[in-house]
Amino acid sequence: MNSVDGTPEGQDITAEPERFLKEPADGQRVTVMLAAFEGWNDAGEAASDALHYLNKLWEGKKVATVDAEEYYDFQFTRPTVRRTSSGARKVKWPSTRIYKAEVPDSNVDVVLVLGTEPSYRWRAYTTELLVHAEALKVDSVILVGALLADVPHSRPIPVSTTTEDSSLRERLNLEASQYEGPVGIVGVLAEFAMLAGLPTVSLWAAVPHYVAQPPSPKAQLAILHKIEDLLQVPMDSQALAEESEAWERGVDELATEDPEIAAYVRQLEEAKDTADLPEASGESIAREFERYLKRRGKERP
Repeated sequence: MNSVDGTPEGQDITAEPERFLKEPADGQRVTVMLAAFEGWNDAGEAASDALHYLNKLWEGKKVATVDAEEYYDFQFTRPTVRRTSSGARKVKWPSTRIYKAEVPDSNVDVVLVLGTEPSYRWRAYTTELLVHAEALKVDSVILVGALLADVPHSRPIPVSTTTEDSSLRERLNLEASQYEGPVGIVGVLAEFAMLAGLPTVSLWAAVPHYVAQPPSPKAQLAILHKIEDLLQVPMDSQALAEESEAWERGVDELATEDPEIAAYVRQLEEAKDTADLPEASGESIAREFERYLKRRGKERP
């Protein structure tokens, strides 16, 4: 039987939610792989930019690379020419780089996989990534992607969290993805990681399709908040929050200059607000307030 607020009687509504990362033994650390790939899985470059932000924030050190010659078609993913600080001309080849970092004030280490979706030999490429994961003692995997969707820029960016791991679904109250159709390297890596016995979840941010050009700081920020929730670690995202606010103001200004776009945005806002009404629950409000308190505590001297 449910109580007046819809909570099953006898259930402690203040109970801590289950954690994605299991608490290690005293003195031990837990290692999680975070992976994002530029290309088809990366609308507005929100996924890859979010992990680049974390790599810089946590001062990741490069520990491995994947040989570009084995997996990329350079007529499709072309190398680029850059000038070094000394003015020398240098060709930069597409690649996949693997970094490792210790998250400050926590017992969590992260392995960050940053690269471009490969052109071919996906199974060999994915297997190579998992060999690196084993060598770096990875305990679990978070895969990050971004897609274009009919969502308004003026509302919180939706980030879905799914897993094919039945025990994780039960423990974290998640769902399996219902998507069927063409898949990117993120989907392939999710399956291979599961087969390797690694607890794996996938995060997908929905980027407004009418402002798809990068950067997408608001979508990046939404991804970082979701990672923060999963890892239960402190994260300084103030600079990105300011970029997100500036981006939203800029899109607001552009929308007001085009009556058709403005009307379309209002239509999306109404649809989003109607769909979200049932979610304005005590649980979601408490979750946001808890995140706010954690950030305030971190900001205090």
